[in-house]
Amino acid sequence: MRSSSSLVLLVVAWVLAPLCVVAVFARSEITDTTRFVATMSPLASNPAVQDAASNRITDLVVQQLDVPSLVAQASQALAGTRVPPKAAAALQGLLAGPVTNGVTSLVHTVSQKVVTSSAFATVWTGAIRTAHTAVNNVLSGKKSAALQLQGNNVVLQLGPAVDQVKQQLVARGLGAASHIPTVNSTFTLFTSSEVAKIQTGYRLLNAVGNWLPLITVLIAAGGVMLAARRRRALVAAALGVAVGMLVLGIGLAAARHIFLDHLPADSSEPAAAAIFDQLVFFLRHTVRAVGVLGLVVALGAYAGGSGRYAVLVRGKCRLGIAWLRDRSGFGLGPVGPWVHRFKRWVLLAVLLLAALALALWTYPTGWVVFWLTVVVLGAVAVVEFLDAPGTVDEPPAAAVAGGL
Repeated sequence: MRSSSSLVLLVVAWVLAPLCVVAVFARSEITDTTRFVATMSPLASNPAVQDAASNRITDLVVQQLDVPSLVAQASQALAGTRVPPKAAAALQGLLAGPVTNGVTSLVHTVSQKVVTSSAFATVWTGAIRTAHTAVNNVLSGKKSAALQLQGNNVVLQLGPAVDQVKQQLVARGLGAASHIPTVNSTFTLFTSSEVAKIQTGYRLLNAVGNWLPLITVLIAAGGVMLAARRRRALVAAALGVAVGMLVLGIGLAAARHIFLDHLPADSSEPAAAAIFDQLVFFLRHTVRAVGVLGLVVALGAYAGGSGRYAVLVRGKCRLGIAWLRDRSGFGLGPVGPWVHRFKRWVLLAVLLLAALALALWTYPTGWVVFWLTVVVLGAVAVVEFLDAPGTVDEPPAAAVAGGL
């Protein structure tokens, strides 16, 4: 009965582990302004996003300029001079293409300069920081000044960028740009028919995000405590978490492929890919960190067990450290017996300090887990080096009596 209950709890913990990671990621992006800015601000410097935004702004400005009307006005002005009407009409036909191409090229150059400037990145980051609720608004269906959800489209307001292009075009001598009215157009970042489902999942994860990690850990701990072989159960629990992270990572890769395959025909695939990768950037780091932690815990539990290879490795390490201690000639004094007496408590304190450091680390990565593991192994080696029973000789009873 105990073994069956332990297995059930461990399976539940394995299933909850990926959901726990997603829930923590979702809550951190919503509640931590610095985290959200770090996620979204690099998009302002992404070449694919810059190109897509520049092309969209160019189309909007050229439409507002009405280049064919400008060419017609030029032809009418020529008709009022001594130029023959047929020649004026011919000039209008000849000028239409080059003038349109020239104006479009100029507008695109200015637009590209605007979206690649540091000022645009600063405005982008400032808007994200002051409107940190944008992602929450997208998922909850509320409205936001910069980022909105319209049906199944996540859109970005382009009005401020168009205003900057308008000002620079006027400064370069294109006076017609001053007549461009205020543009409230949007740029669709991505379209998905699954937005409603994502919103429902978001609300659920947001509700349980605070408690799900703790519940998962308690369930896993219960499964380990009920097991007949607790060390083996701990190894299984940790490996199950690592496998869950592997599955989640594969799921993210598959979701990216599906997302890009279902983009509308007029969407920019490089820009959409950049946006998706940036949105899940920190989620991927969390997946790797938890996966590495699962492997480390599994290896540590196995190495501390009674398995043949575990005992062999521990024995070799102890012999090597003892040899190093004997050759160093380092006098331990009363430290050796004390460490030998309280060795288990010292090792437990090392593990607890490492666990506390990992728990207090704001957003640990796989490398953070790796280097914490290296530090723990180094501390264990130091404790083993100091573990020298009997390094202080007991004084003979006669000498003690004479001294008294």
